Amino acid sequence: MARWLPRSTDLTRFCQKLNRLKTLEDDMMETSFNRCLSTIDLTLLGIGGMVGSGLYVLTGTVAKEIAGPAVIVSFIIAGFASLLAALCYAEFGARVPKTGSAYMFTYVSVGEIWAFLIGWNVLLEYMIGGAAVARAWSGYLDSIFNHKIKNFTETHVGTWQVPFLARYPDFLAAAILLVATAFISFGAKVSSWLNHVFSAISMGVILFILIMGFVLAQPKNWSAQEGGFAPYGLSGIMAGTATCFYAFVGFDVIAASSEEARNPQRAVPRAIAFSLGLATGAYILVSVVLTLMVPWHTLDPDSALADAFYRRGYAWAGFLVAAGSICAMNTVLLSNLFSLPRIVYAMAEDGLFFRVFSRVHPRTQVPVVGIVVFGVLMALLALVFDLEALVQFLSIGTLLAYTFVAASIIVLRFQQQKVDVPAPAAGGRPSPEPHEGPSAGELKEYESFSDKLQLVDRDKSKEQREPGQLKAAFEPYLEFLSDFYPGEVVTVAVVTLMVSAICLCSILVFGNTHLHLPTWSYSLLLVLFSLGFLLSLLLIWAHEQQRGTQTFQIPLVPLSPALSIVLNIYLMLKLSYMTWLRFAVWLLLGLLVYFGYGIWHSKENLREPKPQRVSARYVVFPSGSLEERVQAVQPSSQPAAGLPDTDTDDCKR
Repeated sequence: MARWLPRSTDLTRFCQKLNRLKTLEDDMMETSFNRCLSTIDLTLLGIGGMVGSGLYVLTGTVAKEIAGPAVIVSFIIAGFASLLAALCYAEFGARVPKTGSAYMFTYVSVGEIWAFLIGWNVLLEYMIGGAAVARAWSGYLDSIFNHKIKNFTETHVGTWQVPFLARYPDFLAAAILLVATAFISFGAKVSSWLNHVFSAISMGVILFILIMGFVLAQPKNWSAQEGGFAPYGLSGIMAGTATCFYAFVGFDVIAASSEEARNPQRAVPRAIAFSLGLATGAYILVSVVLTLMVPWHTLDPDSALADAFYRRGYAWAGFLVAAGSICAMNTVLLSNLFSLPRIVYAMAEDGLFFRVFSRVHPRTQVPVVGIVVFGVLMALLALVFDLEALVQFLSIGTLLAYTFVAASIIVLRFQQQKVDVPAPAAGGRPSPEPHEGPSAGELKEYESFSDKLQLVDRDKSKEQREPGQLKAAFEPYLEFLSDFYPGEVVTVAVVTLMVSAICLCSILVFGNTHLHLPTWSYSLLLVLFSLGFLLSLLLIWAHEQQRGTQTFQIPLVPLSPALSIVLNIYLMLKLSYMTWLRFAVWLLLGLLVYFGYGIWHSKENLREPKPQRVSARYVVFPSGSLEERVQAVQPSSQPAAGLPDTDTDDCKR
């Protein structure tokens, strides 16, 4: 029976395959796409992805049912929380200007299987999100015409009562998706121009709402007679923050478009900052005028802005609000259809998804196969499926991507820069690389690892330490950590930090409700997991980071990404168990695709060298620096010229 069990070497090699990192090209600006997008183009794409129908619906819903006028504070906190995630995307987008967004960022820093699962979840997120927005667009337009489209469809096509299917087929939603797909396939410049048009109309309507709203504002609507500014207290503000946080998802379209930016190192961070700032300002100001125009408890959650103008005697303003809402939904549709095929392209280009989706049209320079296939699939979803039950699924995919990108920032910041060393000629002896100073001196060779351990200890504080190494100030207290490879301790600490964050948030969310913990055990567990989180954070901080680069870097690492991780995990645990169940089923499908196709066709799999026997030599230069030479053992029985047959000597020992 033992012979059927996998050997430890096989398990190690298998785990290495799962966690292999993507090898980036020397020239990351080289691409088959058309680098034609400016900072303004990317900014408007980000605004289009964030300022959608939520501005017209979400503000009224949260104000009436969750937070009252304090929805303003909820949007401020949600905007700050989104900023933490956005800054992580900005650093990655500038350093790795390749399409793929969270998938690509995870692949270059965490590992292959994690990157695939992130891409797999983002894929479904965009498909459901685009289809849901298309149905909302159809329903909003139908309401303007007194539901004549719905009545006509139900009368002449019919209805059905089937689980997970819509009550009637929504041909209008499917049609708008197919039209948007056609425009997206014409190229990035056409898509950007169309987004400019809809964004300009949407921002013009928002400006009108703000001007008219402040003219019609009545400060008494925040008075105690109407319930006060924060009628639901701090708990209402925080509950509103959790809902408002999802209004800001969409800025990742900027990172997904970085391969089509003219100057991604500057354009991506600026576009993310500008778009998030403008979107946050729009949500806050619209919330202010909405709750000042009419009392918050009288708002209509379905059409709060239009109803507020109607009740103040400006019914004609409702048509402008409707036009702005439809244009805003159009920008969200374009954002989803723009990002999804590019993420699929990145996965297919790396060999983890079907290769056909990596084809780029030679004239339009866009992944036209992915655009058409996933545009049609999105249209079919909008046509027949009931998406209300699946919309919450969007949140878990987005939050998971945010979590992994934040963790990837920490890992990447403490990684050593990879330097490609040219392979020696076949059968030849590897020549020593040039070094400053010791190249002309005498080389001391050590044939075994025990000889290496007997080298004289050097004054490490005078050396320039590499990223991932322990800081000199902490070495007297944490000397045992200096024996690990650079970055190894940081990786373990990041895993510990995430486990501590999961346990801490689980106690916060389920401790009093589902687990019914006594007060003493609840407090004790909170203290223990908080200490684990803080100790992991301090352990990461005790190591050297990569020194300042020419591209944007998020400040306060590892604190900023760690706060983003905690917030994202907390919001994920607040989702319903059915969302987690659907998420688990989708993950299982993704694992089938990965192990059935991706792991075998991965480009990194093709790059892996075939195993061969090697012998190690340890060389010390006169300056004291140590180098390990690895030489392939010659296939012939004669040892290499000028070198002892160390492999034979080892066998004799």
